[in-house]
Amino acid sequence: MKYRSRSEIIALMLQTTANGGATKTRIMYGAYLSYAQVNEYLQFLQAKQMLRHDELEQTYHMTERGMQFLRAYDQISDLVSISNRRTSDAPLLAPQR
Repeated sequence: MKYRSRSEIIALMLQTTANGGATKTRIMYGAYLSYAQVNEYLQFLQAKQMLRHDELEQTYHMTERGMQFLRAYDQISDLVSISNRRTSDAPLLAPQR
């Protein structure tokens, strides 16, 4: 598996919870994380108020702030993929004169 950025992992976790919430196990499998990793990220996302935990159902739900992150992440991903396709044959930097 290729290296994934922290932002990419967070986006996968949020996407997993998008349809009515998800259990810790579902998030772990959805984002391809170990148990220790998912616990660390869940703690972080709750502290940043992107996820909330429903104690009664033992599920995690995305908050409005999490939705904002996911929208921004998707927009940036679209911009990067468009520019990569358009400039794939062009050099990254113009030659120095």
